[in-house]
Amino acid sequence: MEKKIYTVSRLNQEVQRLLETGFGTLWLQGELSNFSRPASGHFYFSLKDSQSQIRCAMFKGRNRYIDFKPDNGDAVLVRGKLGLYSARGDFQLIVEHMEPAGAGKLQAAFEATKRELDAQGWFAVESKQAIPPLPQTIGVVTSPTGAALRDVLQVLKRRYRQARIIIYPTLTQGKAAAPEIVKAIRRANERCEADVLLLVRGGGSLEDLWAFNEIQVAEAIRTSSLPIVAGIGHEVDVTISDLVSDLRAPTPSAAAELATPDTSSLQRRVDEAKRSLARTQSQRLAALTQQLAQNNARLYLRHPENRLREQAQRVDDLDQRLLRAVQQQWQKNAASVKSTTARLAAHSPALKLARLDDRVLGLTARLHNAANRQHASAAARFELLARTLHSVSPLAVLDRGYAIVSKNDKPVTHVGSVLPGEEIKARLANGEIQAIVSAISPAKV
Repeated sequence: MEKKIYTVSRLNQEVQRLLETGFGTLWLQGELSNFSRPASGHFYFSLKDSQSQIRCAMFKGRNRYIDFKPDNGDAVLVRGKLGLYSARGDFQLIVEHMEPAGAGKLQAAFEATKRELDAQGWFAVESKQAIPPLPQTIGVVTSPTGAALRDVLQVLKRRYRQARIIIYPTLTQGKAAAPEIVKAIRRANERCEADVLLLVRGGGSLEDLWAFNEIQVAEAIRTSSLPIVAGIGHEVDVTISDLVSDLRAPTPSAAAELATPDTSSLQRRVDEAKRSLARTQSQRLAALTQQLAQNNARLYLRHPENRLREQAQRVDDLDQRLLRAVQQQWQKNAASVKSTTARLAAHSPALKLARLDDRVLGLTARLHNAANRQHASAAARFELLARTLHSVSPLAVLDRGYAIVSKNDKPVTHVGSVLPGEEIKARLANGEIQAIVSAISPAKV
């Protein structure tokens, strides 16, 4: 078999690509340890729990936005992407956002509001409206410039393009966002144009999503005569609006899917007469999708920001190593200079250098001769071992007319392990035979 040989750099790049594209953005909670902030302004630390830890890096462009001073022992909640520092092969998390873990002010306010509204029955299932199975008009309450709107429109175009879409624009972040959201919901109810409303926003921190935790927004959702499907943030994000709405979706795209019927079965029946063409197109699309994913992964690895982050971290690492090396070398050189000065005072180095040159030439010749002999001996031993290995190889036995019989990829060692009518495989030296057992004849004693 042909060996697939990687270089260390290529292996690290492949692992880095798998980590960064396979997991995406994730949230992680733990305790800070080994926290350091070199002159570059970047944060380097470990995040640990009672059993494990992971190295983390938070670069200057991101850590300047945090509003507290992190220190060892702090419990924090971070958001980031998995990566690999290829210079050392270290698995790490590139942190994009950090906030104190536990009951912060916003978290405590959220929990208090949640308990209060739950006690009042605002989250009760019986108070929620049913989502119409075939909505003719769908209203979308969101920012007109946000990615959430693009995701929703793409899903609706793919799943339910016959629906009429009405966008009720509003702010979705900041102090003015909550009143704007309330106005948009009320405007949709007053016009009574839509059969269902989608209240959507992309992901963000607790602060970014806080408008959807305001009481006035929850009240507008609760009193809406139109059913509302909320898709706010990522799957892990939960807001008061999610809990009050008639149906919660984990993401904006999922909200569009939950609010519309799946017409894929009808489409498959329409395309049944074109199965061959559809398969060809599907295969081509799959190949192009895979190629696009590979190109995107390669492009991501070559993105200047990633290179700059990698180089910045490497510069910090090399700076620390250089400082230690300079200190060690200075101490070593100081001792060496002192010793050499004493010896030079009594001896001239010219004769000793000449003798050493002759010795180096002699040792070089001996080294070449020894290497040649060692190489010849190793080559002969390798050839002998290869012939010996081939002689005891199972494949060599197959060359003499024998076969390996298996059932369900397990060797058949006696006739009692197969029954007539079962399928078996016989591997020969140049291929494999599939057969059906017609009869069994145990060996006569």
